[in-house]
Amino acid sequence: MERYYANMNCVHYPVEKLVELFRRQTVATFPELAAALETSADRTVFRKLAELDYTTSYSHRGAYYTLESLARYDAQGLWSHDDVHFSRFGTLLDTAGELATRAPAGYFADELEAVVHVPVKDALRQLVERGRLQRRSCPDRYLYGAAERGRWQEQWAARQAQTDELPAAVALFYGLLDEQQRRLYAGLESLQQGHGGDQRMAELLALDVATVARGRRELLAGEVLRDRVRRAGGGRKPVEKKRPSS
Repeated sequence: MERYYANMNCVHYPVEKLVELFRRQTVATFPELAAALETSADRTVFRKLAELDYTTSYSHRGAYYTLESLARYDAQGLWSHDDVHFSRFGTLLDTAGELATRAPAGYFADELEAVVHVPVKDALRQLVERGRLQRRSCPDRYLYGAAERGRWQEQWAARQAQTDELPAAVALFYGLLDEQQRRLYAGLESLQQGHGGDQRMAELLALDVATVARGRRELLAGEVLRDRVRRAGGGRKPVEKKRPSS
């Protein structure tokens, strides 16, 4: 029942009612919030929620609400209340993107599902389509990882080490190399493997075949830049300092 103040043609919905509800049961559904405010108007509930630092669950299609001050996120930014799951990153799409990007060896879909406790295949597909993640077959299912190339290469090498397709020591070594060193290392391994080496190293290290071929050509031609990752003239142009006019 909506309460009216005397001599006022408006309805008062104290936001404290929502705070009391959250403190009492930690999480709440939208109908429960509306009941606490004694209103059937969705706009009123959203207007009052906007006054609070609230968040919605990434599970149950965002049907549950809580206050950020009540959430107890773990090291991965996740928190669960019974079977309702919340994330510091917000939606399931954003959560899957952040976790797959940060994971040292990327994630297979089933691995990520074990972490977030909800299906993630559709979210991962959308993230790849939007360019926020990339994926690769490894060997009979997709590995998902960072969109940024350098980070993805590190994740791929770490995953290969876990599956014994690349020795752990080599994976660690590869992750410590700079751009030129990675290219040259891939080229060296390609030379040792002979015919088809470019393609095999590209697949193994998550590189473009052209990058491996370039590293191989640079080694054969002795075109190695010492103490430099990029060729002279590459990168940002130096800013010319101007002397103040007298």
